[in-house]
Amino acid sequence: MKKNYNYTRRKLFLPEYGRHIHEMIDSLMEIEDRRERNRQARAVIAVMGNLNPLLRDTADFTHKLWDHLFIMSDFQLDVDSPYPRPTRQDLTVTPRRMAYSQGRIAYKHYGKYVERMIRSLGEERNPQAVARTVDNLARYMRTKSYEYNQEHPNNEVIVRDIKRMSGGTIEIDENAINNLRSDYKQHFSARPQKGAQPGRQNHPQQRQQKNRGTQQHRSFAKNNGQHRNSSK
Repeated sequence: MKKNYNYTRRKLFLPEYGRHIHEMIDSLMEIEDRRERNRQARAVIAVMGNLNPLLRDTADFTHKLWDHLFIMSDFQLDVDSPYPRPTRQDLTVTPRRMAYSQGRIAYKHYGKYVERMIRSLGEERNPQAVARTVDNLARYMRTKSYEYNQEHPNNEVIVRDIKRMSGGTIEIDENAINNLRSDYKQHFSARPQKGAQPGRQNHPQQRQQKNRGTQQHRSFAKNNGQHRNSSK
């Protein structure tokens, strides 16, 4: 008995429909009567629609079924379709290249919004607002630079990047960035340690009383255990 495996058969054009649908379409092309061929083609379309009942509510569902019918016949089936027949060239047309909305980002590790904000600060007339915003941006730029390079950046690099992105309109002092670093360290050093309760302090006298109570409890448990052993 000769076995017929799928890998020895021809390749399916649309495997999601299965081999039986492909064989039904092959049998359509053998029908000589055009009227009967059209009737059987509509029956095959109905079977194909039953395989995907959840997609029946879509607007172009029937149109897709007829397109798939011609594709699975390798564009050889000659039936009357209510829609324009697809061609092989329609499937091989290269799509138009999509144009990106943004241009080239010079400093990718900072992001495009940092560059836009610094560029817009050059038009700001309030020097205090510019100073506050630049301080926050410099702190953010240090963080992103560390994440990208895995090392703390030099302050000269931050100052140079801000000047370049602003077109030379914004100049920041390197000492200002050092002040930002010191304020940042003071902020985190002032935070309570993990496990510490706010509003309570562990004084030395309290720790001594706690240790003394623990030692008394251990000695009582030890003496009690010795007394039980001696009684046995």
